[in-house]
Amino acid sequence: MNLTSFTDYGLRMLMRMASAPDQAFSTADLAEEFELSRNHLTKIMQRLAQGGIVETRRGVNGGAVLRSTPAEVRLGDVVRLLEQGQALVECFGPTGGGCTIEGCCRLKSRLRQAEARFIEDLNRSTLADIALPQHATA
Repeated sequence: MNLTSFTDYGLRMLMRMASAPDQAFSTADLAEEFELSRNHLTKIMQRLAQGGIVETRRGVNGGAVLRSTPAEVRLGDVVRLLEQGQALVECFGPTGGGCTIEGCCRLKSRLRQAEARFIEDLNRSTLADIALPQHATA
């Protein structure tokens, strides 16, 4: 199984945010910390906001904050949100991928079960379990 960089970067951002859940984080600061594209992180932050994981605020004290405590954010739910629209295999896609064995394939149901178990297993962990160490303040 291979998660997209979109999900990888989203999890990294949330891990940092979980280290200081009351602090607002700008995408510029997160991009600098992780040496990633600010534009890419902005798109990820938008998806997290649409999914109800974070709340974004504009202005001088703006940035993104977690909408729930880190202990309430389940990792499987985050991965499901961020991987939305990404088919595990081609035949799971909206068009079915032009599969020639569609009618007799016994693999598809097993892969769906495995994908569901993967999310279920991740949901046994929360953002609190993977929070990065809090930065020391000078």
